[in-house]
Amino acid sequence: MIITRRDFTAALALTGAAAAIGLSPLRLIDQAFAQSAADVAKPVSLPDMAIGPKDAAVTVTEYASMTCPHCAAFTEQVFPKIKEAFIDTGKIRFVFREFPLDIKAAAGSMLARCIAKDDSAKYFAVNELLFKTQNDWVMKDTAASLTRIGKQAGLTQEAVEACLKDQALLDKIAADQKFANEVLKVNSTPTFFINGEMLKGETSFEEFSKKITPLLKS
Repeated sequence: MIITRRDFTAALALTGAAAAIGLSPLRLIDQAFAQSAADVAKPVSLPDMAIGPKDAAVTVTEYASMTCPHCAAFTEQVFPKIKEAFIDTGKIRFVFREFPLDIKAAAGSMLARCIAKDDSAKYFAVNELLFKTQNDWVMKDTAASLTRIGKQAGLTQEAVEACLKDQALLDKIAADQKFANEVLKVNSTPTFFINGEMLKGETSFEEFSKKITPLLKS
């Protein structure tokens, strides 16, 4: 189900779990594996937001929802270790892709895109802030909370409102999610791909290291 503008606007005023009920951008299909690493590698509608060298031997791709507490925990607890050990040292490329499980998550992703534009480092910083303050903007008036975050990041109120009304951007996020679901078989968040191999759910730094290190030596 593609989100309609009426549903999207109405849901931003809801609080907590009420916003998620029946308003997922797409029905998710319970499948297990991606078809190929090549399918994972190519962006669909939106340009990839990535940090790390383009020619890295290993690419880690994360699919996450901005309202997912497990995604927030990964960003806070595990990602900094991956960044220090593998990204900052130029060993891997890390790609973040939106997979909103509800309309509030879609709104958060839209705001991050609007703030960062084509600046990947800024995009990752905005995502980090959104995950860190997840309870605040998800459980309260989402439109007002996102407007405040957007203004703190340098957008005007008019720019934030225009961003959250950008149907073309919303359609691209939904199209990318549809591809991830139907082709890559992503059905939950967080889901990771390490050179095309799927890794689902909360994963420790040690588990990532066990997957990444042998690929660096091959």
